[in-house]
This record gives sequence, C-alpha cells and structure tokens, in this order.
Amino acid sequence: MNNLDQKNALSEEMISVLKDELEDASSDRSSRVIVLAANGNVFSSGHDLKEITAARENDDSGEAFFKKLFDHCSTLMQLIVDSPQPVIAEVDGIATAAGCQLVASCDLAIASTESKFATPGVNIGLFCSTPMVALSRNVQKKNAMEMLLTGDFINAEKAKEVGLINNVVEKEDLSEEVSILAEKIASKSSMTVSIGKKAFYAQAEMDLSEAYKHTSKIMSDNLLKDDAKEGIDAFIEKRKPDWKDK
Repeated sequence: MNNLDQKNALSEEMISVLKDELEDASSDRSSRVIVLAANGNVFSSGHDLKEITAARENDDSGEAFFKKLFDHCSTLMQLIVDSPQPVIAEVDGIATAAGCQLVASCDLAIASTESKFATPGVNIGLFCSTPMVALSRNVQKKNAMEMLLTGDFINAEKAKEVGLINNVVEKEDLSEEVSILAEKIASKSSMTVSIGKKAFYAQAEMDLSEAYKHTSKIMSDNLLKDDAKEGIDAFIEKRKPDWKDK
C-alpha cells in the first residue's frame, strides 16, 4: 500500500486495487508466498472517513455506498483467507479499524516494535463490527472484546501476546525477518502448503468429529500426491526433496 496522504486508508479505490493484486498473485503458480506491506508510518488507518462522510450527501444518505463498501472489504478479507498462498502482513506502524482487520485476516504477521493496533470505531459511534470478524478469530475473546469496547491501542508486544501477530522485531530488521519467513515457507511444496492452508480454515469452523473426518480424508488424498511420495522418500533417504508441486 502506498497512499501516504490518506494514511493508506481502505478507500473504495484501495480495496479494488488490493483485490486485483491479490487475485493476480493468487492465480500465479510461480508465486509461493504473498507479502502485504505499506509505505509510511501507518500500515492502514482503516476506511476513509472523508469518503464515507461525502457519501451521506447521496439521495439515500449513503446507504447503498456503505453496503457496497463493506461488502467489497469483506470480499477482500475473504480473498486473503481463500488464497492458496500464505499471506504475510509486514506491519511497520499503526493499523486501526479495517487496517487492524487486514492484519488479522493475514495468515501470518510480523510487526516492528513501533507498531500499534486498535479497533477504535466505538469512539466515533461506529462499532468495528466487520473488523471484529477477523479479530475474534485470531485474538483471545476477552482481549478482543477489550479492544472493541475501549478502542484503545495495544503495542506490538501485546499484539503478539494475544495472538494478533506472530513476532515483533526492530524496525530495521523487519523486512529481513519477513523475507526469512517467506523464503522458509516458499521452500516447501506449494501444493502441500495450499492443501494445508485450505484445510486449516475449513476444519476450524467444524465440530471436533467433523473436523477429524474432514482432515483424515485430506491426509489420505495428500498421500496420493507426487510430492508426498517424494518428501517421504527424501526423508528416508536423508536427502533434500525435489518438489514438483503436484
């Protein structure tokens, strides 16, 4: 994201650009990991409140625009989850409201020590209901409710403690640490990673019995793939696997 003047706000235009970029990257078989980063000291300030206010001048007081905006934003968040590649958030700065939602929606997140996170909609009379979806699926319930009900910022260390991000590093080390993580994941079979990511989110919504039934079928099917045979053979033969991603 690179709209410093608007603090990388998730305007209708920004959401459309991110959706297009994510769809392109997701369909690119040579792309093994996706990194979502931003220029400036604000990762994303959330929705563009000036754009929202301007829409109130419409004949319907903005109702159609508001619905379209939040539907499009929700689609973006679901695209991140549905992408076959793992998506890593590289956070260096403030992530609030839908910006915090964006971080929570990513599969992994690494933040600089200067980063802060909040869902402050309650402070302006607009509860962060859509950010709550991603937040509550990643952060412990009472911590999520505290963020949602107070609108207070939490620092990067607290964000790691409650499960919003994976790790905290110094600002100057951030890009390198994200690259190390991305390269480690990229060294695996992309087919296997894709199977695992899809199964992870699917089973999380199931009851225990259904989840085991589902993942047992996934593992059985996975074992029939060429890369599973190659990986097991390589392990037994004590050599590096030669992935074919199939």
